[in-house]
Parts: sequence; C-alpha cells; structure tokens
Amino acid sequence: MLRLRDDQWERIRDHFPEEHLPDNRPGRKPIPTRAVLEAVLWILNTGAQWQFLPQCYPNYKTVHRRFQQWCQQEVLREVLTQLANTLRDEGTLDERESFIDATFAAAKGGGDAVGLTKRGKGVKILAIVDRHRLPLSVSTHAANHHEVTLVQLSFDFYMLEAKPEHLIGDRAYDSDGLDDDLKQDGVTMIAPHRSTRKLKTQDGRHLRRYERRWLVERFFAWLQWKRRLLIRWKYYATNFLGFVQLACITMLLKQF
Repeated sequence: MLRLRDDQWERIRDHFPEEHLPDNRPGRKPIPTRAVLEAVLWILNTGAQWQFLPQCYPNYKTVHRRFQQWCQQEVLREVLTQLANTLRDEGTLDERESFIDATFAAAKGGGDAVGLTKRGKGVKILAIVDRHRLPLSVSTHAANHHEVTLVQLSFDFYMLEAKPEHLIGDRAYDSDGLDDDLKQDGVTMIAPHRSTRKLKTQDGRHLRRYERRWLVERFFAWLQWKRRLLIRWKYYATNFLGFVQLACITMLLKQF
C-alpha cells in the first residue's frame, strides 16, 4: 500500500478540501482526503484502471470523483506552485538556467485536445526544468502543434514569478520570432541552429550550455516510470494534466 510520509502530507494538506457531509445524513461517512490522494498515487504509479483499485483503498468511484474535482478546481496546480516557490526560497530550486523539451504520449481513447501525427493520435507533455531537473512548468497540448508555438503557452503554467535567464532547448526551438518574443521578457533562448539556417545567431560560448540538456531528458525518463502517463486514457485533457502535475508534486516532495 502506497503511503505519504506524515511530513509530506502536512506540507500540502491545506490545499486539499475535506469532504463534509451532514451528521444526520444516512449512508457512508466522509472519506479522509489523505486516503483518496494515496489511492490516486497508486493509480498514477501502476497505470491500472480505476476499477482495479485494491480494497485497502477507498471505493474507486469516490476516488475518481474527488480526483476530477481537484483537476477542475486546479488544486494540484496550486500545490505544485506552492512547493516550487518554497524550494526556491530555500535555495534548492534555481531557475536561472532552465531547459525545455516535450515528449509524446499516445491517446488511444481519443478525447479533447488530441492531435494526429505520424505516430498516431496523441498529446505532448511540455516541461521546463531547472538545473537540478526539478519542474518549473508542465503542460499538455495536442501533439500536432509545433513546439515553437507552445513555448509561450508553457509560461502560462510557470510556477515562479521570476523567469529563467537562459532557456535551453534542441533544434526544434531555433526560431528568430521565438527569440525576439522571449527577449521581451528577459529570457535568452539557446538552441542549436537548424541545418537550413543561413544567418547564425548563436555563438559557441552560449551553446556550451546545451551540453547539459540531458537534464530535461532525464526528467522525462523519470516521468515515464509513472505508468499512467505512458498512454492518455482520460477523455478530458484536464484530468491527464492532473496526473502529470501529481507526478511532479511527488518529485518536489522528495526534496524536503
């Protein structure tokens, strides 16, 4: 049975509303939120369907309903933002040099915000991580969108007030338009040139930072250990994003 440590739960419990039912109401009693959260973590780690939730956890219908409420009310995003800012204040998280990349997840069940690509129907999980591979932004988008067009959208999910000084990506992010847009926010985009580019804009000194791009790749490798994220079975994009955010919450909790 998967359990949160007491100190981990104390850090986040204020964000999760408890279910309140009248004392004179017949039927079941309210299920503690901590038990529901631990059940969702089991689903996230195993990738199992809701109805296969072990009997040691609350009823799967209750767990599924409460998880959907958290996603709709952006509870998980609030928890993620609070943890990230606390770690930054403690010096554990450093956004000055950050890395961006995306990974593909098949969406075999279809649903909203799904795009058709050569690999089939799916979504992109887009992430910005710091130099310690800790997440600064995670978002999901239809897979048929080019990553250059999603960078600014990823900052809508950015957890800190201070943006990175240097944002490092692969050749997919080599764009003069993107460079200009980010410079207005004080962000320098560093990406190797495409083979078709004629005017060179990057120098070797800046591109040496690209050698550390394995940090974001390692983040995605860790993310794929969460089996519920390998394939998007959820119809609604908000629910799949909730699982991604929950995975990042578990990563940040380990830093305390």
